[in-house]
Amino acid sequence: MTLLGRLRSRIARERFAPTPLSVIYKPDYIIRRGLISAVKEAAPIVTGDLLDFGCGSKPYASLFSNARSYVGVDLATTGHDHRDSRIDVFYDGRSLPFPDEHFDGVVSFEVFEHVFNLSEVIQEICRVTKVGGCLLVSIPFAWPEHEAPFDFARYTSFGIRHLLEAAGYEVVTVKKTTSALLATFQVLIAYLMDISPRVRVLRYLRQVCFIFPCTLAAFALDAILPKRYQYFCNCLVLAKKVSRRDSGAAILEMLGT
Repeated sequence: MTLLGRLRSRIARERFAPTPLSVIYKPDYIIRRGLISAVKEAAPIVTGDLLDFGCGSKPYASLFSNARSYVGVDLATTGHDHRDSRIDVFYDGRSLPFPDEHFDGVVSFEVFEHVFNLSEVIQEICRVTKVGGCLLVSIPFAWPEHEAPFDFARYTSFGIRHLLEAAGYEVVTVKKTTSALLATFQVLIAYLMDISPRVRVLRYLRQVCFIFPCTLAAFALDAILPKRYQYFCNCLVLAKKVSRRDSGAAILEMLGT
């Protein structure tokens, strides 16, 4: 493999799993670094037979070393092509082709914002999950519209908690993957990326001369300034499916009755 080929292969591997060196050439380093750190921390908790809902290329599958099996499901038609996808089962967007309580856990990364009927889909995910099973899901908050026209929503931490509890889950943890300051810098960088010079060398110079220093400045300032989390790039939620009886109690408690 040529030097250029090895470089392209490395960049492809680091698309979802950035290394410290990636900060030089990845404009989305801030959001990707925060997300994979959070997923790595939570992955050992999710065990058994797992379903990856909206799996795409299964970018985080290797992190779930405690999984007995790892099945990926996705739609045939989405906002991106499936050239690099590793889909085991296609489904129709309404009913998952699995029996009740089939999986020990379900994971889903950066998918829920692309689901228009999310409350119905969460109920379907809950149906195929065993009582006591985990749901680990990440959703973006501060991020531009993408995969048009299949980008439908952004959820606050309170909004996603409400939807999960209404479907029969108990929310265990909610982790915001970046501070407000880091999220602000990442959105600024995304804006700069939309200003795309026609000449390729100018695009490289933009990354090295503007975006790379901007990323370094973000982390430097975040290290010394007070942390705030009202604004964030991603939210990673770990929830547990409760029994029907517990589910009813959780909903009543949520409604304050």
